[in-house]
Amino acid sequence: MRYLLLLLVACGGKTDPADTSIGADTDTDTDADADTDADSDADADADCAIFPADNPWNTDISGNDVHANSAAYVSSIGANTGLHPDFGTEYAGAPNGIPFVIVPGDQARVPIVFGYEDESDPGPYPIPPDAPIEGGPNGSGDRHVLALDLDNCLLYELFNAWPVGGGASWTAGSGAIFDLTSNALRPDYWTSADAAGLPIYPGLVTYEEVIEEGVIDHALRFTVNDSQRAFIHPATHWASSDPNPDLPPMGLRMRMRADYDCSSFSSEVQVICTALKTYGMFMADNGSDWFISGAPDPRWSDDNLRDLRDITGSAFEAVYTGELVTP
Repeated sequence: MRYLLLLLVACGGKTDPADTSIGADTDTDTDADADTDADSDADADADCAIFPADNPWNTDISGNDVHANSAAYVSSIGANTGLHPDFGTEYAGAPNGIPFVIVPGDQARVPIVFGYEDESDPGPYPIPPDAPIEGGPNGSGDRHVLALDLDNCLLYELFNAWPVGGGASWTAGSGAIFDLTSNALRPDYWTSADAAGLPIYPGLVTYEEVIEEGVIDHALRFTVNDSQRAFIHPATHWASSDPNPDLPPMGLRMRMRADYDCSSFSSEVQVICTALKTYGMFMADNGSDWFISGAPDPRWSDDNLRDLRDITGSAFEAVYTGELVTP
């Protein structure tokens, strides 16, 4: 189970083209500044796990049954389409990945005005004036802002976030607050800062995990172009009008086949493969097919991460984790 230490760097990033439904990944490139909270208490940080050990994000699904509709789901996303690392160093001159910032427990709370107020957790949120924004200050995509308060074990996430008055307040499409000590889900049919109603941060691939620790011990996050009007818990929201049962629902969990050989790939991709075989990845948003999310870091080797592109959808199978929730 992942523990977040104060030395972990918060990064800025990018996403890729998608539809414009709430929570959809729409950026082609982003810009955000790396930030580190050097004032957090180390002991408090070390005690703050990213959700309990039995949380779906942290559970081993290597032994789960294959979903009865697995073949159709894989085919609809693209059996011959390669994975894509939606993170790295830079893309088109901007940091490549989804940003987050670590804030102290006494970070000033600021008001947030939500476009989707009825499905958002009300503010104020501890968002610094200079919090990294996905897509950069002038980005036109999802503009996610993620803030980790490790003193209080709370995760704050915003979608389509814009600072007002230099960050004295913010506007956002939607927002969610997650208690990192709890397995509680959002209400059914509620979004979050992600289309599926899931938290974003727990599914990010980070440099510290892959390079410094050599292990990812949680599920990852990925996107698809076309999704079903349905969800599977822990997801709580759909972002589609299409009832086609062969399209993947939000919250679908994909697992790399146990017999898939990753030994010829870079060490970075081998670590990711092991995580995909053990924890899999949640379909969390509409975006480009098989795009895997992560945090940007100038230390990544983009060349090594590109080995992911040689892994096609045929390497995966959907696993059963619960029944569909439909209209």
